[in-house]
Amino acid sequence: MAELINTRVAYGKALVELGRCNPDVVVLSADVSNSDYSFMFADEFPDRFINTGIAEQSLVDCAVGLALAGKIPFVNTFGVFLATRAVEMIRTHVCYGRANVKLMAAYGGVSPSFEGPTHHATEDIAILRTFPGMRVVVPADPYAQTELLQQVAASDGPVYFRMNRNEVPAVYGTGDAGPAEAVELGRAQVVRPGNHLTIAATGVMVARAVAAAEQLAGEGVQCRVIDVHTIKPLAADTPAAAAPAPRAARDTGAVVTAEEHNVLGGLGGAVTEVLAERCPVPVVRTGIADRFTESGPYFDLLDRHGCSVADVVAGARRALALKTRAG
Repeated sequence: MAELINTRVAYGKALVELGRCNPDVVVLSADVSNSDYSFMFADEFPDRFINTGIAEQSLVDCAVGLALAGKIPFVNTFGVFLATRAVEMIRTHVCYGRANVKLMAAYGGVSPSFEGPTHHATEDIAILRTFPGMRVVVPADPYAQTELLQQVAASDGPVYFRMNRNEVPAVYGTGDAGPAEAVELGRAQVVRPGNHLTIAATGVMVARAVAAAEQLAGEGVQCRVIDVHTIKPLAADTPAAAAPAPRAARDTGAVVTAEEHNVLGGLGGAVTEVLAERCPVPVVRTGIADRFTESGPYFDLLDRHGCSVADVVAGARRALALKTRAG
């Protein structure tokens, strides 16, 4: 098993570094700074940190005002509360107003595991990606998280940046180690080559997709694994490439999506929407079924709710069978 890395510590350190590099970076929290480690920024730059309390609508609106004043606000609270309690402010004030607000969604997916379904964010990607102008980013590990965070800070416009509460497997390496090519906002990363099938994964599921591909390789099936960290907009190297045809879908003839999210409307929805128009191939979506989750240990919840390595392997076998039938 890959080394587990603490995502929250990595996030806190990355925020501090952003603050040192750019005096316009400000951080806001809905009283969760001890949970998501944004307290590290508060300790370093107390005059650039605002705690609005548990008032997510006010949190977002304060950030909009700061953005209109030329600041770069990073908004911090649990993903589920951004996608539900503050959704009107995000839609109308952030997106319609084209405010340069970075929505840092802590505790994405089922990573607040013992808090139960009221705190699990399993519909957030589906909701946020429908808003015009909103980018949706889901890093695979702390290395990618840090790299993408720097690029998000330098970009203009709204971003929903979904993070994990737990220690997660390293995909790109630890310390100074990283991928052969830089992790780039808006461009998917091929983390494992293969020509029989594409597994398009996001977040913690990238590591599980790699594990599934390794298992399938023992059966003679070579899977191309793609880290789709930028779910909106989908980029040229993803299965949903814009032109001339989806590269990975065209090359492999079948796609499996893997996400820590409801299978409705998230990564799987985004991929199938584009492929249906531009390169119809068999697609099997793996992830959380259309249901609420429950409380329990994090990795056990992933396994129980459709996000296990075995689920990805089973999805791959279904996609290969559909590919054979279609061919």
